Amino acid sequence: MIKILSKLLLCILVSISSCLGGSAEDAWFEIALRKKADKNNDAFAFVENNPALPNVLIYGDSISIGYTPVVREALSGKANVYRLHVNGGDSSSFVAKMDKLHETMRDPKLDAPWKHEWDLIQVNVGLHDLKYVVDGSKLDKENGTQVSTLSEYKMNLKSIVAYLKTNHPKAKLVFALTTPVPEGANGRYAGDARKYNEAALTVLKAYPEIAINDLYTFTKPNHEQWWSRPGNVHYNKAGIQAQGEEVARVIEANLR
Repeated sequence: MIKILSKLLLCILVSISSCLGGSAEDAWFEIALRKKADKNNDAFAFVENNPALPNVLIYGDSISIGYTPVVREALSGKANVYRLHVNGGDSSSFVAKMDKLHETMRDPKLDAPWKHEWDLIQVNVGLHDLKYVVDGSKLDKENGTQVSTLSEYKMNLKSIVAYLKTNHPKAKLVFALTTPVPEGANGRYAGDARKYNEAALTVLKAYPEIAINDLYTFTKPNHEQWWSRPGNVHYNKAGIQAQGEEVARVIEANLR
């Protein structure tokens, strides 16, 4: 009889858990790029919200993945710093990824669904737009097709701004310019980052309320000599640290 009651109780608990939708932390690690084992030491850690602090969202590619932990540390006690659950990729994927993030983490069935609004959102797209690929993903600047032309990139940025203003009207928006592409980079041409940043700034002239985080200018003087990895768009430890500290400075200034 006791065994039967125990099994019945277990079934009831499983049923309740299913109705509730599980924990927010589990939901996060269902969609996050990194697995739960990494939650304490990388950009994709689960963030425990402190309601006394402003909420910041970083949307970006692998460059932002690198510096997110530095930003978190620099803004510890000053802001809850979240980031997108995956690599932000090219500009055309922005809306789908943002919707996935919010639909998952705001699910009312979770034990602690996100109820906070964003005080600041920093967005960066560009590095994946300017690359050349074949078969949809393989980097190849000699035989590939560029993911987004400059005109497509501009249209996508307008859509991104419209989405953010509609869905997150109270958030301070910051646009981070794309970091430099070095000579010899696989699938990308040196100099294209500047062209795509100029295109972004052309679009953003219509939105003076959006702050510009000029990581391109910040990074370029030190890029080739000190922070770069030969032929690689990513940065060494010193570069990541410096970029993270700069992003934290810009975010904190705009939160004020």
